[in-house]
Amino acid sequence: MILVTGATGNLGKATINSLLNKGIAVNNITALVRDKTKAAEFKSKGIQVKVGDYEDFGSLKSAFQGVDKLLLISSSSDIANRFEQHKNVINAAKETDVKHIIYTSFDMKNLQQSIMGKEVQYHAHTAAYLKQIAVPYTLMDNTMYADMIPFLSGKDILNNGISIPAGDGKTPFLPITEMAEANAVVLTTQGHENKEYIIAAETAFSFAEIAHLLSDITGKTIAYYQPKVSSYIAQLVQEGFSEDDAAYLARFAGAIAKGEFDTNKSDVKQLLGRSPIGLKDFLRTIYSK
Repeated sequence: MILVTGATGNLGKATINSLLNKGIAVNNITALVRDKTKAAEFKSKGIQVKVGDYEDFGSLKSAFQGVDKLLLISSSSDIANRFEQHKNVINAAKETDVKHIIYTSFDMKNLQQSIMGKEVQYHAHTAAYLKQIAVPYTLMDNTMYADMIPFLSGKDILNNGISIPAGDGKTPFLPITEMAEANAVVLTTQGHENKEYIIAAETAFSFAEIAHLLSDITGKTIAYYQPKVSSYIAQLVQEGFSEDDAAYLARFAGAIAKGEFDTNKSDVKQLLGRSPIGLKDFLRTIYSK
């Protein structure tokens, strides 16, 4: 039995869809959700749904009964709580004899020394705890979602240009669907125990280069602007983000500017048996409509 946590989130849903595309029987997939009312899509497909909360150890132990492989998708709750929540999941998995835990970590040059601090360090702490707890594990070190580019770049970028204080820093953006397929491969094939994979594109791009890609795709000249951080936060708030979320995205921009995501590593081709979708092809699906 495969269990996917965070199943109603973007990566969780995409991973379950990828499992189904690989022909995994619905009775071999369990979706862990906090709110059962959001799981109607899974139920309609015949997928087993279990309710569990990362902070409710009893609910996790109950949900993990009979599970062989567990995909732990990192928590989206308050950052201060995430490591303890992950420990709860890992401890519950160990107590219920889960055979293999796959964790969606984060790909940066150095999680412990990032300018983002505690906002990414919990990934390193979770990875260290997984290794310590002596349950077979796989770390999926995910880069930034290519799907985030429209949110990071400003409103109506085809007319207004890209606006983000990301300097010349490059990021190997990868679509969520590719990350999900990599998860599905590890969940359904052998030989991944106690390994760490970099889930990133083979080529990293700066936002200036993304502007050039979009110019080629659309036939329009797309400019790249680098506002001050305060202006960028105000821009995001105007677009509907909360002050906290806007400041959070601005710190991502700062990490990009410092080259923290440009690790020049990728294990995606090894896992998928093909090169991942190129960024230009991904952007074309969004901006050539």
